[in-house]
Amino acid sequence: MSLKFEISFAKSARLNGGLAILLKDIDTELPAGATIVDPANVFAKAARVARYTGKGLNSLDIVAPEGSPADRIVIIGTGRYQELSAHDWLKLGGSAAARVKHVDKVAVFLDVPGGEASGKAAADFALGMLMRAYSFDTYKTKKNDDDDKVNGQKPIKVTVVTENAAAAKKLFADSEAIAAGVNIARDLVNEPPNVLGPVEFAAKAKELEKLGVEVEILTEKEMRKLGMGALLGVSQGSARPPRLAVMQWKGGKSKDKPVAFVGKGVVFDSGGISIKPGAGMEDMKGDMGGAAAVTGLMHTLASRGAKVNVVGVIGLVENMPDGNAQRPGDIVTSMSGQTIEIINTDAEGRLVLGDALWYTNDRFKPQFMINLATLTGAIVVALGGLHAGLFSNDDKLAEQLTAAGLATNERLWRMPLGKDYDKLIDSKFADMKNTGGRNAGSITAAQFLKRFVQETPWAHLDVAGTAMGSTQDEINQSWGSGFGVRLLDELVRANYEQ
Repeated sequence: MSLKFEISFAKSARLNGGLAILLKDIDTELPAGATIVDPANVFAKAARVARYTGKGLNSLDIVAPEGSPADRIVIIGTGRYQELSAHDWLKLGGSAAARVKHVDKVAVFLDVPGGEASGKAAADFALGMLMRAYSFDTYKTKKNDDDDKVNGQKPIKVTVVTENAAAAKKLFADSEAIAAGVNIARDLVNEPPNVLGPVEFAAKAKELEKLGVEVEILTEKEMRKLGMGALLGVSQGSARPPRLAVMQWKGGKSKDKPVAFVGKGVVFDSGGISIKPGAGMEDMKGDMGGAAAVTGLMHTLASRGAKVNVVGVIGLVENMPDGNAQRPGDIVTSMSGQTIEIINTDAEGRLVLGDALWYTNDRFKPQFMINLATLTGAIVVALGGLHAGLFSNDDKLAEQLTAAGLATNERLWRMPLGKDYDKLIDSKFADMKNTGGRNAGSITAAQFLKRFVQETPWAHLDVAGTAMGSTQDEINQSWGSGFGVRLLDELVRANYEQ
């Protein structure tokens, strides 16, 4: 059960019990707010005994400090305060949230002696708190002893004390929209596959209408009329029907071309006839991490009123091996008219994306298209859980994405594309085959997708290592990370809003 924070900003705070969180610059003697929170200077003795200096994210916990108006003081080290990046502020916020237990009110002092947090830094700190607060235990009927920290789901009141409170308050509205979008994506990835099928996922997308997003849900009937044989071929072995959710946020001028995001939404991937090994197959509930990120992104952009026209398209299917499932050797015809020989039914995500990309490009004529997909295990071997793979036909778009990744710490690493790799997916019997084999598997998957984008600027993000089961850190303790929401929100904010 997630913590609930009610965060406000103020230039000062009057303490009467509760938790006080102070920041400590490694080069200064006292932490932020020390004269208010610790008039008896209990900190000095505690720091000396613990040999505490204020190194980055190191903490010192003082319970029932003498003479303090707070019941408990937590000091968190910043390292060198003036050198903190935006992501450092997020991590500080996450570290602070991790130390909130058994309280109903918290005061956080951000300004250290000789230094003030900017409004942006304060908003980032608060965003870090919101992101760390997330947990997914919906289906646990027994809670652990620490669960009274959620205080019966009554929000914990957090006052962030900083001289730049007014600027922070203004910026925090966007931070809340980002946190909500990330947590929606996390929820979707974490949901069990028996609960979240294509129809149920489409219903989640439909909920965005409350925010002013226009949402259309295409059924199997409409997709068959459009000729989406590649997507439908994946779904034909499942008793659960496929869906294509089309989301539009019209925040820009009516004449402006939209920007487009396309997500792979395989709600469960058994591998089909080319069935996966049983060990670890439960993780394949997360094979819709790309669609989850697109849905969360649309929520964020609509919530903060982004001044841009945006299209989000997610292809939603389940890949199962029944008597009607497609077979290796089958040939399907995509919406583009291109034919595809099925070599391996476990290379299904690119089939879903091929039709979804063609549909998006043909209907909306976007400025660019970016697709997200948990597409290949090969990218996990190459990059682990610390970078997503970036493939693109457009250097400018690739550079913008790389910069957004550095700004948010949702990092990307550009991988190659080329004619020699493209030859590896040529087929003897059709226009292409759906896999080029083990070698360069992530690259040949990207080459496959490239055949469905024509000349439109396009990028493919392979998030197999980052959307689920990625490295846990100060701002994410969840199996489903919500990777991509902050990255793409930053891309739009920095480059495409009016």
